[in-house]
Formats: sequence, C-alpha cells, structure tokens
Amino acid sequence: MPALRRSQIVALTISSLLFMEQLDGTILATALPSIATSLHVDPVAASVALTSYIVGLAIFIPASGAVADRFGSRTTLMIAITLFVTCSILCGQATSLSVLAFGRMMQGVGGALMVPVGRLVLLRSVAKSELLGAMTWMMMPATLGPMLGPVIGGFITAGLSWRWNFYINVPVGLLGLLMTWKHIPQLREVRPKPFDRLGMVLAGGGLALLSFSAEMVSHNTHPYWLSATLMGLGACLFLGYARHMRYCPEPVLDFRLMKIPTFRLSVFSGAASRLAAGALPFLMPALLQIGFGLDPARSGLIVFAAPIGALCTRLHVPRIFRRFGFRKVMITLGWGAGVTFALIAVFPAGWPYWVLTLILLMSGAVQAIQFSAYNSIAYADLPEDRMSAATSFYSTFQQIMLSAGICIAALSVTVSRLLRHHVEAQTVDFRMSFLVIGGLSCLAVPLAARLAPAAGANVSGHGKPG
Repeated sequence: MPALRRSQIVALTISSLLFMEQLDGTILATALPSIATSLHVDPVAASVALTSYIVGLAIFIPASGAVADRFGSRTTLMIAITLFVTCSILCGQATSLSVLAFGRMMQGVGGALMVPVGRLVLLRSVAKSELLGAMTWMMMPATLGPMLGPVIGGFITAGLSWRWNFYINVPVGLLGLLMTWKHIPQLREVRPKPFDRLGMVLAGGGLALLSFSAEMVSHNTHPYWLSATLMGLGACLFLGYARHMRYCPEPVLDFRLMKIPTFRLSVFSGAASRLAAGALPFLMPALLQIGFGLDPARSGLIVFAAPIGALCTRLHVPRIFRRFGFRKVMITLGWGAGVTFALIAVFPAGWPYWVLTLILLMSGAVQAIQFSAYNSIAYADLPEDRMSAATSFYSTFQQIMLSAGICIAALSVTVSRLLRHHVEAQTVDFRMSFLVIGGLSCLAVPLAARLAPAAGANVSGHGKPG
C-alpha cells in the first residue's frame, strides 16, 4: 500500500474520533439553554457542562503520550473510546447539573487519551513533507462534527430532549472502535521511559484546580474565599511542578520543548486563537436563543454556517500555505478572526439572518486555516524522539485555552450583567463578551509576526519551485 494512501486511511480513522468529540461539543453548546431549563439552573451556570470536560482533559492529557508508549496506541485508543461512550450514556441519564458535570469530566478522561494519541499516531505514520496534507485529510471529516452538531442538536433538543444529544455518541463510538481495530497500528516503545508519577499529580492536579476555580470565578460563585483557595492551591501545585521539572529527566509536561521557535510560537499564537474557538460554541447559541429569541432548531441552522465555511476552506489549505507561507497567512487571519467577532457583536437585532450567516461562514473559514497552520507548524522542527512529549504538551495547552475561552466568555457576560444590574443575561451582555474575546484573539498577530518568513517550509513547501 503506498505511503500516502496509508496516511490517508490513518488520518480518516483518527478523524472519526475527532468527529465524535466535536459533534458532542457542538450539540451540547446548542442545547445549553434547554439543559438549564430542564435542570433548573442559570443558563450561564450551565456552561459548567462544557468546562468540566476540560477538567478531565487537564488531569490526564499530560500522561497521554506516556500511556500510549507503554500500552500501545491501538489499545489506548480503544479503552478511551469505550470510556467516552459509556460516560455519554451517563450524561444522558443525568438528573442534576452535578451529575452531568461529573459525567462530562469522565468523558474528558476518555478524550484526554483519545485525541492526543490519535494525533501522535498520525505524526509517527507520515513524513513531514506530507504532514500538512495528512492534517487536512484528518480535519476534513472531523469538520462534519461541528457542521452537523448545531443542526442535529437543535432538532433533537426541540423534537425529543437534550438527553438524546449524548446518546448519538453510541453508534459513532462503535464505528470508531471498529476503524481503530482495523486501521490503527499498535505503536509502542520497546523500552518506555519511566513514568513521571509525581509530575502527573502536580501538573494534572494544578491544571484541574486552576480550571475549576476559573469556572467558579466566571460565574460569580459564592463564597469567594473558596474560589480563591482553589486557585491558590492550583497555582502552588503548578509551581511545585515547575521546580520538580528542573530535576526530572523525563517530565510529564516538558517545557524544554518551548526552546524550539516554531513550536513555541504555535503554542502562544494558537492560545490566543483558541480562546475565540472555545468561546464561540458557548456564546453564539446563547446570543441567538436568549438574546434574539430563536428556538434551538433555527439557532442550530444559523450556527451551521461556521463549520460549512471551515469544510469548504480545508480543501485549499495546502495550496494557500504553499503560496504564501505560514507567517503571512497567520498574521492576516489573526486580524480576520478579531474582525468577525466584532461584526457578530454589533449585528443588530431585526436584520436578516443571512447577513449573520455570511459572517459565520467567514469566521469558520478563518478558524479552519488558522488551526491547520498551528497543528502543522508546531511539529515542523521537532525530532522524532520528541513527538510523544510534544503531543502531550501541545494537546494539554490547546484544551486549556479552549476552556479558558469559555470561562472568559462567561466571566465577560457575568461582569456586564452585574455592572448593568441585569437579573439575567441579556443581548448587550453577550455582545460585550464577543468584543472581549475578539480583542484577545488579535493577540495572535504580534506573536505570529515573530516567525521567520521561511518558517515551516519543510511542511508547506513555501518558496520551493513547482
């Protein structure tokens, strides 16, 4: 079987796992207002169903590379998929927000071992010159998750119940198990490196406490001393990890990877863009349903536009980067992301929704090209023996930034509501949050500007003839 053909099959298999995870996330975002009504909680507080998933990710993602090296990529993926599907059933049966949050956190544990390990398999299966194309193959079917999520979620929530949004993971998960068994190689280290147990406790515990305390602050949760205490404990654990890492030969999160310029700039510049990517699925359905008074089905059809823009754009990603290179594209699209969020923020109620649909199409296209850039250039200059550590590190901070986007968006809504003395969140509060997130996403521009003009040329082919 030719190498490219094999890389495509591996990429499409991994994309089925991404499809399940992203379908789950976008369906849930559309259903949050209905979940809040069903469980008798505030709609903004219901976002804990999104961020609790990130807590599970934060604890176990740092260990994903080491687990795959020790037990094998195929075995790790099949265990992760099984856990994800089982916890989806638990979430569908939840009768309180706390049970739902627990189920989502355990789903996060499955996701922590599923997506990073899948990416690691792809990185070890293709040459760097094929990486951008393979990433595009991997992301194209995965884009169907966000594309179908708002529509399926809207109709399921309106016609059946929000609970059925979780049950849809069962057939998708079974398909993922079959494809993993048939197509994912059992990659493992012959002599795996010693596992950093203390680092796992310090880094995972610190990130989980910081994520959870940020969630409490964003919702103005009382008592304030509890949020401050958890945040302080999380910071102490993470500082303890920073000291531990200096003396550990193989730390679970290796910050020494940040010495590689393309990896470092991808992490930092991608962090700003992922704040926006994390906030959009939370803010957009809330603005349409709470602010503009649309039902979940119609809201889902409008949000449907962003993934369509992403899917259409992905076909042209390799050509775009071959023509212009990573630096120019990342700078241009950094500004583009901020502009699309500003346009959503000022969109007047009563205007035709096809205008908003065009804005979301543009937003989806921008994000598709941005994340193809970040996910490819991050590994452009990494040696083969650092791939496992790099995927754990990159995936950890990728998910933390997505969670931070939700928390900052919820905090912006909460602060605006308190300053304006609103009992419940209103349209103006969501508009303010869009402006805040859009401004933060523009921080990607000066960071991307620090890239060398030829950075990532071994991946994109930029500057080469033909």
